[in-house]
Amino acid sequence: MGDGDVTFATLEYEHGERFQSLRRELGVNSFGINLILLAPRERARIHTHEHQEEVYLVLAGELTLVVERIEHVLGERRVARVPPGVRRQLVNAGPERLVLLALGGAGEHVGRDGSAWETWDEQGPGRPPREIPLPDDLPPA
Repeated sequence: MGDGDVTFATLEYEHGERFQSLRRELGVNSFGINLILLAPRERARIHTHEHQEEVYLVLAGELTLVVERIEHVLGERRVARVPPGVRRQLVNAGPERLVLLALGGAGEHVGRDGSAWETWDEQGPGRPPREIPLPDDLPPA
């Protein structure tokens, strides 16, 4: 048995484009995922989405997220969610390149649909992940 349709991509921090569509590169169908790169002083368009909520994850630099004219400054490792129907703008007001992961989706989240196994040799349909103990950590190197 193989790994199905598992796909991989590399985040291209240094390419000349502002936008890398990871959804297309990975073949994701249920949500959007994009890498956004803004040089110092660059801004994205003021925009909204009719149905889609978006989550912005700051990987490097500092994001000024303008939501209905109100500025919110987020540093590295900060995350923000903007609901549908709300205008927003992504701004890099800082001196360093902004590297941002944007995720978007619409519709209800399907939660708790996972299955887990204790070993790779275990057969059958699996059990809810909460019923499987965490595996032992790897031995020290």
